[in-house]
Amino acid sequence: MVTKQTQYTVEDIQKLGNYTENFLCKISDNNYDIKFVNFRVRDLDSGFVLFEVKDESGDDTPPENLDEIDDSLRVIKYHLGPDFLDLKSIGTLLKFSVGPKPVKDFVLIEKHFFKDKLVKTFEFKFDFCMPNSVNEWETLYEIPELDPELKQQMIDYPWETKSDSYYFVEGKLIIHNKAIYNYSNLD
Repeated sequence: MVTKQTQYTVEDIQKLGNYTENFLCKISDNNYDIKFVNFRVRDLDSGFVLFEVKDESGDDTPPENLDEIDDSLRVIKYHLGPDFLDLKSIGTLLKFSVGPKPVKDFVLIEKHFFKDKLVKTFEFKFDFCMPNSVNEWETLYEIPELDPELKQQMIDYPWETKSDSYYFVEGKLIIHNKAIYNYSNLD
């Protein structure tokens, strides 16, 4: 169970063994003005793009109103179908912009769960981003070999597979997003 605290460290998140029901930081904690402008998931073997989203909104919500934004906007829903679970490796490309402050030691920790069971944790580091820059971060994932029974349950129980993505700068949690997944053939 996650206890509510003021600030979470990389070590706190590394030890965390369950999906969080709430967000562990506020939108306004992103004081580096990091904005995700493009996200793509592709099968590395075939090169086929499985999912892509581009933020072309140019959202310039004033900083004083950031925490009034609906938290549902911090959750991405992926309907990937059962064949996704047969892939060996995928690549994700994240394009993001940085505000006027330099970003040092940008760390992403991603934890994937089925129901309340931790399936896989990924951790990545981007050493430095210049102020007022646009950056691309490509991550290659080896899909873990899943027990056939777990795999079938993930297909049979759409939207029960979830992930938390935690972003840190210089050890401070500044962004927390969530995703939920559907591996069935049904919406």
